Amino acid sequence: MTLESADTAALRELRTGKSGKIRVVNVWATWCGPCAAEFDDLIGTNLRFRHRDFEMVTVAAQFPDEKEKVLRFLQKHHASTRNLIFGGTDKYSLMEALDPRWSGPLPHTLVLGADGEVLYRQTGDLDFLKLRRVLVPALNKLAPWGGLSPVK
Repeated sequence: MTLESADTAALRELRTGKSGKIRVVNVWATWCGPCAAEFDDLIGTNLRFRHRDFEMVTVAAQFPDEKEKVLRFLQKHHASTRNLIFGGTDKYSLMEALDPRWSGPLPHTLVLGADGEVLYRQTGDLDFLKLRRVLVPALNKLAPWGGLSPVK
């Protein structure tokens, strides 16, 4: 498990880049109660879809000197996702880089299409049923899911 620093340019690229995958970006913080409460469900979502054209990225909205605290949280929750920590202290530049329509409360989640288009955004507690209702059709559009092959 790793935790990389990301400046505004890296976050802007994450947000607008054409990854070829459906990407969930979740902005959170260790001090945010709702963020911590939903984190295990985020990890479960990653486990459910990571074998497809899918990427889960967590972005800790914390100061760079809090990296060890964030890393301990990620380790405790077995976050086998791509994990970033904002490399600056200006929360407004973080908001502008990731989602200009975001006003700052946490958690904040984006679902990005393979072309970088925002398919879904949610500020506050994430509704995982709504999230799946966005993810499954988007993933099937990229590569239809045929299920498991029969055992021969």
